[in-house]
Amino acid sequence: MNKFYLTTPIYYVNANPHLGHAFTTIVADVATRFHRMMGDDAVFITGTDEHGDKIVQAAEKAGKAPEVFTTEVSDSFRALWPKLETEPHAFMRTTDPAHIKEVQAFLQRVYDSGDIYFGEYGGHYCLGCERFYTEKELENGMCPQHLTKPEYISEKNYFFRMSKYADWLKDHIRNNPDFIRPERYRTEALALLESGELEDLCISRPKSRLTWGIELPFDKDYVCYVWFDALLTYISALGGVESEGFAKYWPSAQHLVAKDILKPHAIFWPTMLKAANLPIYNHLNVHGYWLVRDMKMSKSIGNVVSPLGMAEQYGIDAFRYFLLREMHFGNDASFSEDALVARLNADLANDLGNLYSRVLAMTAKFCGSRVPAPGAFTPLEEDLVRLADDSMRNFQMLLGSMRFSQGIEALWELVRGLNKYVDTAAPWALAKNGETERLHTVLYMLLECMRKIALHVWPIMPGKAERMLEQLGVPFDGAKANLQGEIGHFNGLVPGTEVAKNSNLFPRVELAAKEEAPAPAPVNEKKTPAPKAKEAAKATEAPATIQFEDFAKIDMRAGTVVECEPHPNADKLLRVLVDLGEEKPRQVLAGIAAYFAPQDLVGKQVVVVANLAPRAMRGLDSHGMILAVKTETGLELVQASGVVPNGSQVS
Repeated sequence: MNKFYLTTPIYYVNANPHLGHAFTTIVADVATRFHRMMGDDAVFITGTDEHGDKIVQAAEKAGKAPEVFTTEVSDSFRALWPKLETEPHAFMRTTDPAHIKEVQAFLQRVYDSGDIYFGEYGGHYCLGCERFYTEKELENGMCPQHLTKPEYISEKNYFFRMSKYADWLKDHIRNNPDFIRPERYRTEALALLESGELEDLCISRPKSRLTWGIELPFDKDYVCYVWFDALLTYISALGGVESEGFAKYWPSAQHLVAKDILKPHAIFWPTMLKAANLPIYNHLNVHGYWLVRDMKMSKSIGNVVSPLGMAEQYGIDAFRYFLLREMHFGNDASFSEDALVARLNADLANDLGNLYSRVLAMTAKFCGSRVPAPGAFTPLEEDLVRLADDSMRNFQMLLGSMRFSQGIEALWELVRGLNKYVDTAAPWALAKNGETERLHTVLYMLLECMRKIALHVWPIMPGKAERMLEQLGVPFDGAKANLQGEIGHFNGLVPGTEVAKNSNLFPRVELAAKEEAPAPAPVNEKKTPAPKAKEAAKATEAPATIQFEDFAKIDMRAGTVVECEPHPNADKLLRVLVDLGEEKPRQVLAGIAAYFAPQDLVGKQVVVVANLAPRAMRGLDSHGMILAVKTETGLELVQASGVVPNGSQVS
């Protein structure tokens, strides 16, 4: 049996968990459940990172000893996971004696090999990052993460010879394209290594400045740097290097992190493992930020989302579904209640819920709520079988590579296809005309495909999926369920099985009317003055009427996307190369990264405003605008009704 071992970051306990922590842990849970459904021995671990300057500072602010403060916050993380229906294999605290023992053994191992040395260092220390920055790494003298001026500290410390392994790591990343994914973060890690800025890593703090940490085994006057400590949780949570758990699961190790901690995981961690002569992990999976009103969540801004509040209000399964469906893994995504409600109504109530409601009601009316025996297939059923197999195969392939949103969309092609099949096959007409065998075939195919959908959504919505299966008369059995076995087989339901008379698993959700709060002002920026009365009134007016001559000036042309990638300096933008029938493809920067993955656009035809004046956007020039339509669930591209020659003018 194949193994699958996934880790979340070891969450820092200077504050209670928020949406970002919930998302990462839910993703880990979904991926682990999925791999179990694919027949793998799959587990994931999580935990809390409890040492360092920031913890001491937060504890002092709360008027508590670090031991008390960290226990309280760590307990809040541990208590949240069952409420979000996540089931980690282990939860490890960095203050746990077993972890401390493992860290000290690892430090001694690397020290004995000669890769840790004592020296004096002066550098720019950011308390928020708990790390030293070089002059090159600072942006206008400020920490690039916190936009604050670091304190210059000069002191004697222990250093890890990280630079010794830079060439080895560059070669490994180049030779293993899937080592860091998505691609944009692999490129970023290589850029860090090739910049010449990689120096040896300071791995200690003198006790004269910090006592809250793990003591170095070879010098009792120093404690371990928080990152050198926390990363080793991925091993200590399995029982340590010498354990059966490490031997069993570490060869299949993958990590799941947000983009702000790419460097410790992509650079520090593999070089640490190499120095200790231990196997390195297989994949580093990096996701973007959840934004609220286009800003990263921050306590200082006041836009932190409580995951438990959202889950309690809308249901944990619906909440999990929204998070996985809304974020294209690797890109940033925007969170709002409006988007959550729109997604739940469109995907769950209208598509999936309506399907279950219609089909179970018809089965009750025409078959006494019993699964009918199917007859011969017509081309309509043969098309449905192909759609179902393609949908399931794509879902499994995409979830296996951490592309959750695209995987769900692939499965929803079957959901929407089944609703269309109901309308086309018209079971009510078959019943009216006495075509009983044909009626039974149609209803059987619908019920059987609904069973397959329920199994596939179980990793994402376990509670709802189990109720869906119960309504079909086949209670969930995790020991027998295997998604790969669902492809090519359409006989999972036994005729005569009793099914529910009706279904209301996904009722429509109404967003309570409430006064819109003003958007918080960005940190370190001046507030924009309120518009004058005339300007405010003008902003609410309808768009001005234009003459035909004005419209005729706009040159809109159809073209095919030949290449697409994230903008290197802007999370919301995609760099799109469009073939407009010109000598070379046109570069267009489109603010649609939150709605479309780059690979999904390649090959699609789009409409471009071709005579728009060029505009510089974050270091690149955009030569046009791709047209899209805002919908209640996101964006849809403006396209011709059929394929047209590249460069065709819209008129």
